Amino acid sequence: MHTLIACLRLARTDSIGPTRWRQLMARYHTPQAALDALPSLRPKGRPAVVTPPPVVDIEREIDATYRLGGQFVTLLDDTYPLLLRNCPDAPPVLSILGQVSCLHQAGVSVVGARNASAHGIRFAGALATELAESGLSVISGLARGIDRAAHMGALHRQGLTIAAIAGGLDRPYPPENAALQAEIAERGVVVTEAPLGTIPTNRHFPRRNRLIAGLGLGCVVVEAAPHSGTLITARLAAEYGREVFAVPGTPLEPRYRGSNNLLRTGAILTESVADILPHLPPMPKSDSFSLKTPTPQKKDGQPQLWAEPPPSAAPTPTTPKPTASLVKTVHTPSFAPGTKPLPPAPHAAPQQPEKLHENLLDLLSFTPIPVDELVRHCQFSASAVLTVLTELELAGRVSLLPGGRVILTAPDQ
Repeated sequence: MHTLIACLRLARTDSIGPTRWRQLMARYHTPQAALDALPSLRPKGRPAVVTPPPVVDIEREIDATYRLGGQFVTLLDDTYPLLLRNCPDAPPVLSILGQVSCLHQAGVSVVGARNASAHGIRFAGALATELAESGLSVISGLARGIDRAAHMGALHRQGLTIAAIAGGLDRPYPPENAALQAEIAERGVVVTEAPLGTIPTNRHFPRRNRLIAGLGLGCVVVEAAPHSGTLITARLAAEYGREVFAVPGTPLEPRYRGSNNLLRTGAILTESVADILPHLPPMPKSDSFSLKTPTPQKKDGQPQLWAEPPPSAAPTPTTPKPTASLVKTVHTPSFAPGTKPLPPAPHAAPQQPEKLHENLLDLLSFTPIPVDELVRHCQFSASAVLTVLTELELAGRVSLLPGGRVILTAPDQ
């Protein structure tokens, strides 16, 4: 219980995101030691900006979650979902209603527009039923439209479905899906990283989307308008090394323009479950695997969906497989718990914190740069750079992005 309280206090602390949580754990090894170190992790001359919530507030959240029938799973637990654990920005703590074992089943995410067409809703439901009949779980976000159809299609054949939600377990959203959430909790699992009582707002949904992308072996986009939240989920799935599938639609319908563009940039055209199954790898059995962002290929003169990997990322040998593998390695500079710090840069200079703050801020810009590349550009050890980046992020000066990249934070953020 003491470890859970410390994990939750650290996770519920302002300015401590998933990547920073992992960095603190890698450095201090236990959540309580990281909490004890927080007051010292600030730039010189700046007031402390990080205050963990009181123990009594966390105990109240734990008690209320247990009374609701929920439970917690942390990155320190063996029961944490294996696929999600290997995402660089995996939530430190998950709140769960239902069967935790469901999170370890092979599954596929099905996402799409809230204001979906009748055709899109019918297709999503039928596809989810086919996936359930194939023994796969169906993962979606419990929103209106395509999400709701996907969950109901899986339940139609007594299949397994997973709902990743943006708010607290006690705040079903939208309200008309409350009964569906209760049914999923009874027959599958509902998962969130939000504290109990959280009413979902716009800023919560991108965080929910990475749960949808990270829990599945692949992601199917049924309908998606340009610049929609659905495309955020597809982009995250690609960054996590998952295969992205898209259902084609008429170019005259705005709800298909985003999904059609995914097809143009490398997604797999999908008309039935037969287009999905050959591209899914086996479900990994242990933590001995990692995920790798695929190297982009050219297709008909167009770049693939995936972003160019950092120049420093050396190719990792893989065993050839008959189908495209989603089990790949994301290039992250030792942020995972238990990993060793990066080796010092050659001829590292004596560590002068004030000068290092200045040098790093000079090297950074509003264009993301890999952390290990940043280490090579400055004359300080990797451990010193990571420490200062921790201080700068806590001060709101920089942000860590998926894939081990860092970017300056805009002044008004």
